[in-house]
Amino acid sequence: MNRKSLLLAGLSAALIAGCSSDSTPVNAPVTPPVAAAPKNVIFFLGDGMGMTTMTAARIYSVGEDGELTVDTLPETAFVKTYSNDAQVTDSAPSMSAYMTGVKMNNEVISMSPNTVAVDPVADANGNKLGNNCGANNGTAATTLLELAKAQGLAAGVVTTTRVTHATPAATYSHICHRDLENDIAAASVPGGTGYNSALGAGLDVLLGGGSQFFTPVKDGGKRSDGRNLITEMKAKNAAFVSNVTELNAIDAAKTERLLGLFTSSHMSYDLDRDPAKEPSLAEMTTKAMDVLAKNTKGYFLMVEGGRIDHALHETTAKKALQDMVAFDNAIKAALAKARVSDPELKNTLVVVTADHDHTLVLNGYAKRTGKTTAANAGVLGVVKNYVTGTADKDLDGAPYSIIGFGNGENRTQGSRSAMASLDDSVTGSNTYHQEAVVRMGAGSETHGGTDVFLAATGKGAETFTGTIDNTKVYSLVKAAAGL
Repeated sequence: MNRKSLLLAGLSAALIAGCSSDSTPVNAPVTPPVAAAPKNVIFFLGDGMGMTTMTAARIYSVGEDGELTVDTLPETAFVKTYSNDAQVTDSAPSMSAYMTGVKMNNEVISMSPNTVAVDPVADANGNKLGNNCGANNGTAATTLLELAKAQGLAAGVVTTTRVTHATPAATYSHICHRDLENDIAAASVPGGTGYNSALGAGLDVLLGGGSQFFTPVKDGGKRSDGRNLITEMKAKNAAFVSNVTELNAIDAAKTERLLGLFTSSHMSYDLDRDPAKEPSLAEMTTKAMDVLAKNTKGYFLMVEGGRIDHALHETTAKKALQDMVAFDNAIKAALAKARVSDPELKNTLVVVTADHDHTLVLNGYAKRTGKTTAANAGVLGVVKNYVTGTADKDLDGAPYSIIGFGNGENRTQGSRSAMASLDDSVTGSNTYHQEAVVRMGAGSETHGGTDVFLAATGKGAETFTGTIDNTKVYSLVKAAAGL
């Protein structure tokens, strides 16, 4: 550029600057920057909710051609769940993989892959709750919930199990063995011995069962250190509730921190739950959202339908399916509440998945049953031929149920001919244990190793697709939420 061009350019810049200055009032108000929209993540985990369980629950609740809420979520994927040392995972490493992106050994809670799961030893009271992990046994793996807290977001955990059980524990604690539930409880108490300092000021909401690990032996609990963690939490400005009435009375706008422990151990199966005493999973979820939503930056909430798994271990299919429906109702309630402030879920990611499968199967060529009612066993009934409508028989001449298990406690030893009278009234009862192929001890049906289903909606949900590893789910949630 020559000197003449430089001069013209300079004059032009001066004229533009002058015009801009003259056109702007001296005392013009300054427009404040637009506040960043909150970023919310609600991570739903159906413990043991394999695809056959989901199918059976759909038929049980709304019939073969009906839809559960989880069926309506637009983005879907299949998830591989194997752990670091096993083809079939338990809940601890699978949930930990979702939360940390790290594969670890069975029984381990949110630790590095080299962590060895060492069984607890007897404590001073004879309970197998003593920490025997040893020195230099792995390192903590950062969780999504901890990342959220580090960014100033609120964080909550809701479950129908003990809040110290494997799935909830994987969000906020780090330990070599899932059975160290006294230690896991201590990790949630700000400032106390054993507190997980990565939680910053602490969890904003913790709701579920398991008060025994928060109270000392002298008060009927299982803590050998004499601490009452409920009292300690109250001293940290936590509102404490122990029944549905107290939960409903909570004013979220005035609640800094909420601790709810509704039972000594796990909460009741939904089929057995007294709604006047124990809140539903949906009620706990929506109350948690109310408390967490006070944080203008957003929140991370994990919601577990934990007792699906327990009923499957018992091979009491009706209890499992009803808990699956209660879990689905919680998803429905959460979506409705989220859409009040975020109608198109532009700033809210909802993910629904399971930590592992079970051995539940749907047998035979059964005719369509429709949903289960007081007058219709539905999918809980015996197989009735889709052509004749009469009960199909096995080689021993006995009917058999639609739902069965690969292994479990109810295995007929020898011929099934003595079960010729088996009918819907038996197999459809609340406490019926479906038959299994391989005989196991009571309550010892195992997990299965099949891939599980994932569904998502909202912010970043379109990234969940194909067949992915459970550690990849961590990365996708982290990226979508900007954690």
